[in-house]
Amino acid sequence: MTTTMSERPSILVLISGNGTNLQALIDGSESGRIPGQITHVISSSSKAYGLKRAAKANIPTTVHNLRKYYNGIPKEDKEARIKARAQFDKDLADIILNKIGKPSLIVCAGWMLILSPEFLNPLSKAKVPIINLHPALPGAFEGTHAIERSWEAGQKGIVSKGGCMIHYVIQEVDRGEPLVVKEIPVIKGESCDGFEARIHAEEHAAIVEGTVKVLNILANKS
Repeated sequence: MTTTMSERPSILVLISGNGTNLQALIDGSESGRIPGQITHVISSSSKAYGLKRAAKANIPTTVHNLRKYYNGIPKEDKEARIKARAQFDKDLADIILNKIGKPSLIVCAGWMLILSPEFLNPLSKAKVPIINLHPALPGAFEGTHAIERSWEAGQKGIVSKGGCMIHYVIQEVDRGEPLVVKEIPVIKGESCDGFEARIHAEEHAAIVEGTVKVLNILANKS
């Protein structure tokens, strides 16, 4: 029996910027390499070019902007800002589970915000796996500016390789179980831009491979 588009597992993608990794997912889905359909894209920025990529592929989009939640709250009022951030994540979970509709898988493809328990717990209860692309190797350079920190460490001789990984998202930032790991060697004297370009090339392959891997795991469980 031929599987129709509506029968394919649904993938929701979270983005914040240019969306080159989203494009890799779109291409993988349209070619049939990814056994799933991207049914929605959520961006943390209304200016993200990834929204145009989604629109070109006729994928519905939603903008969920954190800045709106901070409106009127002074930076000095840390308690109020923490509460606003928690509400942002709670609302994001509600949008996905109750307004858009529960997906088979969530892929963070350049989502630049940390996902808190207010988001992770409802998705875990709904048994929706979440995976993330991080531009560093497991156990190294977790958090922001990973490429720059990895490049600097390489040029100083502290590490001999960099890379990227696809991992399950857990509360501890960038510490979930790795699914796909891509390594690149350090090249002495290479610019940070050159190092970054090599990592991005690996990312586009890794995010497709990681998505396929999880969808296959889910298929084998059903």
